[in-house]
Amino acid sequence: MSRWTIDEPTTLDFDGVVALRVTLIAGSVSVLASDERPSMMVGDVQGPPLTITHEAGMLTVTHEKLWEGMLSWLRTHNVRAAITVTVPHDCPVTLNLVSADAVVTGMTSRTSIKSASGAVTLDAVAGAIDANTVTGAIEAQGLDGTVSFTSVSGDLSLAGASIDRLAARAVSGRIAADLDLAGEGGVDVNTVSGEVALRVPGSTDAEVTLNSAAGRIETSFPELGRQERAVSRSVTGKIGDGSGRLTVNTVSGTITLLGRDDDAPEITTNPRMEK
Repeated sequence: MSRWTIDEPTTLDFDGVVALRVTLIAGSVSVLASDERPSMMVGDVQGPPLTITHEAGMLTVTHEKLWEGMLSWLRTHNVRAAITVTVPHDCPVTLNLVSADAVVTGMTSRTSIKSASGAVTLDAVAGAIDANTVTGAIEAQGLDGTVSFTSVSGDLSLAGASIDRLAARAVSGRIAADLDLAGEGGVDVNTVSGEVALRVPGSTDAEVTLNSAAGRIETSFPELGRQERAVSRSVTGKIGDGSGRLTVNTVSGTITLLGRDDDAPEITTNPRMEK
């Protein structure tokens, strides 16, 4: 096993990396897919040093005194590090973050991110994707595979995606997604008060169920039926042959489902909702 203690800017190279795990309190971490030799560039380090280990292809990064660093960050916020890692496209990635920001680009295997308040950006990531945050925003573009997003009050934004399955959940955070459903793909979105805006091709095949207890429901698909009850609103029906599934449930959030022309470009910037 190789082990390093890093307290200043450093660059490291590795013979091979089969999995990456990073635990970071504050600062930033960027994970970039590359065909070149795996490497890590550590920028400014404040507070406890970083401990980096490389054993049997497993690359691990954490603070040397994690809990002391956590207490110091809570008192002074003077704990941070900036890390950029290049690894093979098919390397599984696990990030555990407190307030650090994360960028992941080009990975194709499994990507798992847990963050309290940092912002998460995913670009051209494929495979099994799991991104969870409490208050930080999650922004993603060009995803392909199975996707799970969870947020409390942070917004979730997804653009230019072709997915097999999307599961998105938020309490008060807003969810906006412009996507293509692959084959019999499914979309399941649940919020409490967060608004939901979805945009799909007009030729999408899906069984649609949109439910809101108190929020407004708008759709550009005229074939969907609408029901207004004293305590809830719903829009249901089939678009295309109904082979896929598109379900949205919210308590008080507004739901918007829009169709776009098949040859219209997908949104390629983050589809933020206006405040």
